[in-house]
Amino acid sequence: MELATENYLTQVSNWPTTGRHILAQFDENSVVVYQAYRPEIGNFAASKGYFGGEFSLNRMSWIKTNFLWMMYRSGWGSKTGQEIILAVSIKRTAFDEILTKGVHSKFIPTIYKTQEEWKEVVKRSPVRLQWDPDHNPMGQKVERRAIQLGLRGEALRNYSRDWIVKIENITEFVQQQRIYREPSKWTDLITPKENVYPVENSEIIHKLGLSIRD
Repeated sequence: MELATENYLTQVSNWPTTGRHILAQFDENSVVVYQAYRPEIGNFAASKGYFGGEFSLNRMSWIKTNFLWMMYRSGWGSKTGQEIILAVSIKRTAFDEILTKGVHSKFIPTIYKTQEEWKEVVKRSPVRLQWDPDHNPMGQKVERRAIQLGLRGEALRNYSRDWIVKIENITEFVQQQRIYREPSKWTDLITPKENVYPVENSEIIHKLGLSIRD
C-alpha cells in the first residue's frame, strides 16, 4: 500500500478535538479521498484507474477525506455493498475546485440570504457538502466534525476520470487494522496519516464554516 500511515494514537494527539476541520492526506499535488463500493464497482476502478462499468454517473457520489469516517460508514468494509475500500488520489487543484463549488445540504442563514436562494443554488451546484460528527475507531461520535462532499453532473464526470491521479484498493489494509479498533488495542492501530487541510481563501473558509485552529 502506498498511503503514508502512522499509529492512530500518535495522530489523534495532534488532531483538533473540536470544530470543523478537513482532515486529509495530501501533498502539493494531490489529495486522498475515500469511497466504499461493492466488488463489481470497486475492483473495476482499482484495476482500470478510473470509474466505469457499473459505476453510475446519474446519481450523487459522496467522497470523504477522513479514513475513520469512512470506516464508520462502511463498518470497516463489513457492510453489504461497501466491501471494497478505495483510496482515490485526486488532483489538489480539483479538490480545491470542489470546495469552491460546494453548497450545504441544509439552509445556513449566515451564508444564504433566504431559503429560496439556497434552494436555487443547490439546484445549480454540482457539489453538495455537509458536516457530520467524526468518529473514533469504534464508531463512537467525537466532538470534531468531518466533511463529506457529494458530487454529481459535471463534477462527478470529471472526478470519475480526469481528476484521478491514482486509485488504490486498501481493503486488505482495512481488514488487517479492523481487529485493532477496540480502545484496548489502539496502541497497535495504524491508520492513514492525516493532517488539517489548509484553506487560505477567507470567503471559502466562511462558506464552508471551517474552524480556525489555534
